[in-house]
Amino acid sequence: MNLPIRARLTVLYSVVLALSFVAFFWVSDLGFRRSIEATVDNASRTNLETVRRLVLVNSSLRGESKLREELRGLAELWANGALFEVASSNGHWIFRSQQFLRSYPALPQIVDGDVSFATTNLDASQYRIALQRVTTGGEVYEIHAAVPTEPFDQALDHFRLMEKEILPLLVLLASLSGYWLSGRSLAPVNRIIETAGLIGAQNLSSRLEVPRARDELRRLTETLNAMLARIEASFKSITQFTADASHDLRTPVAVIRATAEITLRKPRTPEEYRRALSTILETSVDTSELLENLLTLARADAGAAGMEMRPLDLSAHVQKARERAALLGLEKALDVTATTPAQPVWVQADAIAVDRLLLILLDNAVKYSPSGGRCEIALSQSDSHAQITVRDSGAGIPEIELNNIFDRFYRVDRARSKNTGGAGLGLAIARWIAEMHGGTIAAESTVGAGSAFRVQIPVHTKC
Repeated sequence: MNLPIRARLTVLYSVVLALSFVAFFWVSDLGFRRSIEATVDNASRTNLETVRRLVLVNSSLRGESKLREELRGLAELWANGALFEVASSNGHWIFRSQQFLRSYPALPQIVDGDVSFATTNLDASQYRIALQRVTTGGEVYEIHAAVPTEPFDQALDHFRLMEKEILPLLVLLASLSGYWLSGRSLAPVNRIIETAGLIGAQNLSSRLEVPRARDELRRLTETLNAMLARIEASFKSITQFTADASHDLRTPVAVIRATAEITLRKPRTPEEYRRALSTILETSVDTSELLENLLTLARADAGAAGMEMRPLDLSAHVQKARERAALLGLEKALDVTATTPAQPVWVQADAIAVDRLLLILLDNAVKYSPSGGRCEIALSQSDSHAQITVRDSGAGIPEIELNNIFDRFYRVDRARSKNTGGAGLGLAIARWIAEMHGGTIAAESTVGAGSAFRVQIPVHTKC
């Protein structure tokens, strides 16, 4: 059904209300009919009781003729259409109303002592008849008292006519009311749609108006605003990422171009060509590393990690990382040490990614440690996690910067020098690798006393 929500709500509301009205009128009709039946039966029973008392009083004391006279007088008093007839034990009718004489209805057999009821037509009109056999003074009398049902039938017909006339009107009015109410209810949704349609890349800071009522629409608006905030943050991050990447790529490309142009302006000695080519080579290596880091982060953002998770012993990888860090620290005469447990520490991880994570942390430790300083990598295991701690004796990181060092292209100026280089992507990649393994990475530092980076990865319990 390709109808708007407002139309669908109105149709559903109308159908439910129409069914409710039908059920209400059906129950009312049933109750009305039962009430009429009970009223008519009571009226005919009351008339029967009046005739019965008259028969009991007059039959034995005054004789049949006097009884007939009394019954005729009673018939004249009942001007509301009530009829009756009384028969003696030999089947002789003591008194009969004219309608009984003209119609001769077929009535059911009477059980002694009980009052029976029957519905029949007398003189083209419908009556409800109460029947009873009475015994007094050795005589048995059969009494029939009839009450016309036409007034009650007319009331029921009038009620049913009202049902047929009122029901469609009620459904129509209810449908119009439902359409109006659904419009009022969906008005905030329309405002949300209109506002959301105006939000684009140029005004991501705009937010939807939050309704005052604490209902589902308020929750929806707050959820959409939170989503817009996340989109805005991601958009800013991508924009900043693009700008920083462009800036960091422009510099090495400019160096390569400038070196080549200057070298080609006039003939050079072989030594000058070698120096120029060395500069171009070194810059190209740095640029290739930057591009590789950018591609890694791009694959991470796209969810294309391509990691192959297998059980591996972290102790062996920590020792291998220490050996590589020791080679990097030879020029500074750094003391690079590693501490690992006696037993293997098993985790479910990608070996290449783990090696890269350890190398990033140790490479930073080597870069920012002074000559003759120290770098330490320690591995430990708790019940559920393996923890890797990398410490250095460098300049440290100000506390205010610690929350930002894992952001892409973020650099702590005080901790970097012209000789350290780097684009500020290493720790961002390290955090991504840790998170891909279900772990965390955190840093703590004291200015002037060095820094410590802690990585926690869940242990592999099945090994």
